Amino acid sequence: MRYRNHMDGGPKNAPRGAKLRSSRSCSQPHRNPAFEAFSLIELLVVMALIIVLTTMYWGANSGSRQKKVLASCQDNLQKIYIAMEIFAKDHNDKFPEKTGALRSEEPLDFLVPKYTSDTSVFICPGSKDPSLPSGEPFGKHKISYAYYMGCRFADTPEPLMSDRQVDTQSKTAGQPVFSTTGKPPGNNHDKAGGNILFSDGHVQRTPPYAAFSLVLTQGVVLLNP
Repeated sequence: MRYRNHMDGGPKNAPRGAKLRSSRSCSQPHRNPAFEAFSLIELLVVMALIIVLTTMYWGANSGSRQKKVLASCQDNLQKIYIAMEIFAKDHNDKFPEKTGALRSEEPLDFLVPKYTSDTSVFICPGSKDPSLPSGEPFGKHKISYAYYMGCRFADTPEPLMSDRQVDTQSKTAGQPVFSTTGKPPGNNHDKAGGNILFSDGHVQRTPPYAAFSLVLTQGVVLLNP
């Protein structure tokens, strides 16, 4: 018996599925394992480059970010000062005081809510301290700032508030006032120093080692949070 051949050379009565399988197998691209391995290596290299560039970028900009945080902290202290100045005018030029206070929260609690309802300013943006209830006294909570209790509004400019310090002692120029390692205490701004608010309302920055004298005058005690 003769069979008529089609143009592709296949028998006329060849199973249709066989033809489809044959054509599909011919159309599938040949996979090269070496090519796949090379693509994976490329992906890993790209990922490594991204990590390196990201690290370099954030490292290069860490100083500028810290400056912005310090500036925001300075704004906080100056806003607090406005409330303290009004308080002092109502109390014979005395800033907040509380007999036997051991923490800065105790006397400064007198400011809220009569003299300020914005409790957010008592949390340094560089610290990890939790936010405070808005408009409520914070005596039982924790703020970020140290307080020189006993100052008067009319006194010669002297330290009034600051970022959390390493201890509650007087400091002369060159002594550590803020953390030198980035670890607590005194690390509101890691190891970048901190801000000092003076009794006349101006704020100065200082590195971890005091750039100027912070000696306690008679009747003034330093309270840390």
